[in-house]
Amino acid sequence: TNNAFVNSLRRIMLSEVPTIAIDEVNIYDNTSVLFDEQIALRLALIPLKTDMESYNLPDECSCNREGCTLCQVSLTLSAEGPKIVYSEDLISTDPKILPADPKIPIIELKDGQKLFLEAIARPGLGKNHAKWQAGVACGYKNMPMIAITGCDQCNACITECSQKILKPQGNTIVVIDPFKCTLCRLCEDACDVNAIKVEEDEKTAIFNFETDGSYTAQELLLQATNILQRKANALKDTLQTLQ
Repeated sequence: TNNAFVNSLRRIMLSEVPTIAIDEVNIYDNTSVLFDEQIALRLALIPLKTDMESYNLPDECSCNREGCTLCQVSLTLSAEGPKIVYSEDLISTDPKILPADPKIPIIELKDGQKLFLEAIARPGLGKNHAKWQAGVACGYKNMPMIAITGCDQCNACITECSQKILKPQGNTIVVIDPFKCTLCRLCEDACDVNAIKVEEDEKTAIFNFETDGSYTAQELLLQATNILQRKANALKDTLQTLQ
């Protein structure tokens, strides 16, 4: 069904689109007020721009997870206070793998405090850890279809609509923006003459999602569709071997 297809894309965006994130931190000098573990956690959650055409997942790399230039990238940070250390202060050995936002604050160093570290970033999947989750706030709904007939212009539906997408026009009510409809159907309940009917178009979905910055929205959607297609082809091949 259409819902099953869209939900598959949603789940893949959240858990199976690979991204690159900081996975290991070697701290050589830290005289700040934060423990090493706290700094490492903050670094791991900084989204990095991802180029999976140049990198392999560690489990799929020919180095057998020993670590090479095809499955990991090094970033260094050297800072001395007084200053606020931002994500842009991370220096990457690969110019394509950089923080998605250069102004993510990491720590504030006071006068005389120092921080010197090396971070190792590796590709991974969101289902293994949230730091590799490319898609966030992924959700969908069927396209609302709002029909209005026999309206007596009581305007009760306009008052009840929380999204304010209904307005009077002439002898009837018109829908301003059907995309904002939440399908709550409170307008139906408020109408005593049953002039308004809200239904769902099960063949059309409104899909809303955001990325953490590792991909653009278009890139993330294409990555998810390619992964879904590979999974479908693998299932098809498996079924054919059973015949």
